[in-house]
Amino acid sequence: MRTFELVAPCHFGLEAVLKREIYELGYEIDRVEDGRITFIGDEEAICRANIFLRTAERVLIQVGRFHAETFEELFQGIKAIPWETYIPKDGKFWVKKASSIKSKLFSSSDIQSIAKKAMVERLKQHYHTEWFPEDGAAYPVRIFLLKDEVMVTLDTSGDSLHKRGYRTMTSKAPITETLAASLLMLTPWRPDRILVDPFCGSGTFPIEAAMIAANIAPGMNREFTAESWTNLIDRKMWYECVKEAEEMIDRDVQADIQGYDIDADVVKAARENAKRAGVEHLIHFQQRPVAELHHPKKYGFIVTNPPYGERLEEKAALPQLYREIGESYRGLDKWSMYLITSYDKAENDIGRKADKNRKIYNGMLKTYFYQFLGPKPPRRAAQEKKEGTDK
Repeated sequence: MRTFELVAPCHFGLEAVLKREIYELGYEIDRVEDGRITFIGDEEAICRANIFLRTAERVLIQVGRFHAETFEELFQGIKAIPWETYIPKDGKFWVKKASSIKSKLFSSSDIQSIAKKAMVERLKQHYHTEWFPEDGAAYPVRIFLLKDEVMVTLDTSGDSLHKRGYRTMTSKAPITETLAASLLMLTPWRPDRILVDPFCGSGTFPIEAAMIAANIAPGMNREFTAESWTNLIDRKMWYECVKEAEEMIDRDVQADIQGYDIDADVVKAARENAKRAGVEHLIHFQQRPVAELHHPKKYGFIVTNPPYGERLEEKAALPQLYREIGESYRGLDKWSMYLITSYDKAENDIGRKADKNRKIYNGMLKTYFYQFLGPKPPRRAAQEKKEGTDK
């Protein structure tokens, strides 16, 4: 077994959630940086991280890290990486993405071009050839420059991990699956508590909650680039990890998860998405406006992504909408509410200051995750004792 430095990018502001997930998978954290976690793992860790992590955007192998202020330093640094230990003679390799922040080298296209040339030179020397067919497995490279420090990685995931495979139709401003899972995991919600999303759109929050409740691994029903890297990872290892995930599913779990939206077509799409995710039996979807949100039970959760104004609604409509959110929330008994929005008057129009808020970037959009905390339910034993006394 080889040991790798694995890098898992995530949404800015949600590093702690991903760190906890990686620990729970059993891997050692090496570094925590803005928007990414580096951890140590073997070939099996690559498979398990791709299949089980709910909050990572992708899983990368760090193959090199060095300082570069000139293109010559970049070329030599990349040429020094032992590419032959990763890429076979027929491998297709290219720099999928290069990003640069606060660095002297800032042209993405130039970085990509020079890095490819350096890789070719290294592999020419090792394989003793002047030409590569590149008709084998794909080995996409991603390069990150921050303050002239270069990190070079191989992308094991391919499509971003938020693509679980269940969402084909989307509403106008979907929240990604990884962000939805991260926000749910920031709350104290558990499967035995009620959860409602009154702006469910294509169903991402309810579906991710149901997958958490049933312990369904998010990457079970999709493919990964590294599945074809048979020179590095035995294909049987992927099958074994999927089998592990299948055995961990809780098929008897019961949950009270509800999703509402005012658009009937979107609700229909959400139902289809839930069906593809295998959780349609755990979620009740309904066409209903937020003003009609009510529930007889106590200690429930609202977790939602209401319209911001930037994308879906005219700003003029937002004050009334957020007032309706506040009125509906006040009508619920001992509930908590968590909502992510960039609307800067959210607290004012809801009519209550949030107990906590957290700055989170949804793509390039700065948003806040407002947390309105309800009381905790009494402990079950105390509740049973009280019920016994009442009889």
